[in-house]
Amino acid sequence: MEDISKEIQVPVEHMQNIFGQFDGHIKKLERQFNVMIVDRNGKIMVCGSKRAVEHVTAIINELVELSKRGNIIQEQNVDYAITMSMEENEDVLLEIDKDCICHTVSGKPVKPKTLGQKQYVDSIRNNMIVFGLGPAGTGKTYLAMAMAITAFKNQEVERIILTRPAIEAGEKLGFLPGDLQSKVDPYLRPLYDALYQIMGGETFTKNMEKGLIEVAPLAYMRGRTLDNAYIILDEAQNTTPAQMKMFLTRIGFGSKVIVTGDASQKDLSPGMPSGLDVASRVLKGIEGIAFCNMSSKDVVRHPLVQKIVKAYDAYEAKENSTNKYRNRKTGHGKQ
Repeated sequence: MEDISKEIQVPVEHMQNIFGQFDGHIKKLERQFNVMIVDRNGKIMVCGSKRAVEHVTAIINELVELSKRGNIIQEQNVDYAITMSMEENEDVLLEIDKDCICHTVSGKPVKPKTLGQKQYVDSIRNNMIVFGLGPAGTGKTYLAMAMAITAFKNQEVERIILTRPAIEAGEKLGFLPGDLQSKVDPYLRPLYDALYQIMGGETFTKNMEKGLIEVAPLAYMRGRTLDNAYIILDEAQNTTPAQMKMFLTRIGFGSKVIVTGDASQKDLSPGMPSGLDVASRVLKGIEGIAFCNMSSKDVVRHPLVQKIVKAYDAYEAKENSTNKYRNRKTGHGKQ
């Protein structure tokens, strides 16, 4: 196939953002599409096969537009633009970028960064109960916190309630120093971190003292009715079916609930069913309840995290396939 060249006009002030540190973004595009990209005084020349040049040109134009909107182009943006381009789903990044949920105390906009995250945010807006399911790094908790804080600031709810089961991942509660609150705080730390970043430490402390923001272990929810509140249950894969039922039946009028979890990271005792797995089967199809399943494509942490998630998915799929084969061979799979 004959090679072609195409020229892209890029404003000089956005050139460094597009190229990335040590030209990392451009080098990634060159490797992925087997093209040559050259900077010629504010013009980018792309050389390669016609199809590859079309893909790269579309991606660079998309990144330029993102940069013009004030975004710092990160490796995750480039990776996702490549993925969407390969799926013939271009300009998705620009559409997603329009949806700004809120700003952090430092002024950084909080936005969904992938199609899965965008669908998750839209589901939260349109449903009373939303289950955000997916691997680590997909922004399940952080986006839920951003939506909760935005609703609180807009006076759509009177308070925010954040909870998660205090299940040990190797360490016992009794060995941690301090009173009960001190013992459970480490389990709730990810929720505190998101609150501090989006709301600010001083505002968070004031609202906490007034009882408008509550961060508590799941066990503290028993016997309560939660009206006019934004309620987030994090790490739901570590709930038992009884705990999940207890939590979901606490919901009162004017409340919105987000349940987040990763089914692949359970810390429950062996043989104990997960409340999240049971709820996924029992509640599907009920109006007002949405299930959003995110995948490794929606991971927005360091690109290596996405590779780790993919590697574990492949390993677990292989293990499951091997176990099914063994069960069939030994007759254990028969009823």
